[in-house]
Amino acid sequence: METGMIHSSASSSSSSNKSQSRFPLQEQFLHRRSSRENLDRFIPNRSAMDFDYAHYMLTEGKKGKENPSVNSSPSREAYRKQLAETFNMNRTRILAFKNKPPTLVEAIPNNFSVAAQQPKAAKPRRHIPQTSERTLDAPDILDDYYLNLLDWGSSNVLSIALGNTVYLWDASDGSTSELVTVDEECGPVTSVKWAPDGRHIAIGMNNSEVQLWDSTANRLLRTLRGGHASRVGAIDWNNHILTTGGMDSRIINNDVRVRAHVVETYRGHQQEVCGLKWSASGQQLASGGNDNLLHIWDRSMASSNAPTQWLHRLQDHTAAVKALAWCPFQGNLLASGGGGGDRCIKFWNTHTGACLNSVDTGSQVCALLWNKNERELLSSHGFTQNQLTLWKYPSMVKVAELTGHTSRVLYMDQSPDGCTVASAAGDETLRFWNVFGRPEVAKAAPKTAAAEPFAHLNRIR
Repeated sequence: METGMIHSSASSSSSSNKSQSRFPLQEQFLHRRSSRENLDRFIPNRSAMDFDYAHYMLTEGKKGKENPSVNSSPSREAYRKQLAETFNMNRTRILAFKNKPPTLVEAIPNNFSVAAQQPKAAKPRRHIPQTSERTLDAPDILDDYYLNLLDWGSSNVLSIALGNTVYLWDASDGSTSELVTVDEECGPVTSVKWAPDGRHIAIGMNNSEVQLWDSTANRLLRTLRGGHASRVGAIDWNNHILTTGGMDSRIINNDVRVRAHVVETYRGHQQEVCGLKWSASGQQLASGGNDNLLHIWDRSMASSNAPTQWLHRLQDHTAAVKALAWCPFQGNLLASGGGGGDRCIKFWNTHTGACLNSVDTGSQVCALLWNKNERELLSSHGFTQNQLTLWKYPSMVKVAELTGHTSRVLYMDQSPDGCTVASAAGDETLRFWNVFGRPEVAKAAPKTAAAEPFAHLNRIR
């Protein structure tokens, strides 16, 4: 089991004090020192230093001066001088403040054929900023592994649940609005998910209900009741079907167009469902639970008369499975991440149920995102680094590690264009990372020849 919410009077009072002095989704500005403060007069150039010589001078080289009686022998002195000449140690400075002169380069190469045979320059490496480009306050966000409190919709509006309130942050202009604050007996909000249209949003709550909102009109459309017996921590859409997963271990398909909204029930988990993701085709659903199980469900096998049987039951993880991500360039490839007792990212062929690879990340895997523009996977983690790790796929070589959060990075999503990643953590911050970069701009089409005279008229045949 993964660590959930921890309640104590001390923590609640400190949290309330923090939230009183902070405004949700306001940008944090780091205090920068004045340009005149603490200036160093001399700044050594590290690239021009000889660290081996420096180390010698700071250690071995001083021994003779500290113990002159040891080196009083003329033969020892002669040997020391010869050694110094051999290793070019007749210098007095350790720090260098000036670069060495550049090596002479021939203006005209002697052999043109050799230059012509040289291979093409490698594709320049993408620069990945190591720090977040923006940090917003997220007071009262729940530090609960099993919930899903962050989602970035197709209309470029990010939704985040902070306690009993759902806020909307418009990425196009940075404006913030409050969508709803639920009653104390209903809250806190335990999951949020935008519909594919980027206008409607589903909100799962602690009292087992799910609300559907029109964000444009700021209006509650309907409340789904009776499906679950406890909190709804995982939600995903498949067109007009809203799939919900609860602490009661049930997975329910709700058709939001009809009054009797429960149309299918998936039973397979024995504990809380904390991860739900439909494939891009809408044919397969992946579900992860606190029972360490990962299920693949097939839409064609769904039945309204009886609980639907899973297509695959995958039991390789040894901790809760929350992080799920379908590959954008291979429809039957699923990545899943395990909790603190597992720490692995596993890759699955969902047609056959085969585990293709497993990588031990060394820490709790909280969320996974595929890069839409490159063959890369981003994972977010808990103790000890609370980092975001970018992996090259399929080699799973680490490309970058992004740090800044001071608590486990539980929630993560990306912008509609796939370039920016938002992450929220128990440290009550929402951070934005330019980790996936911009998609390559297609080259402009070559200019066509000048149009023929009277080209707009039909040709005579």
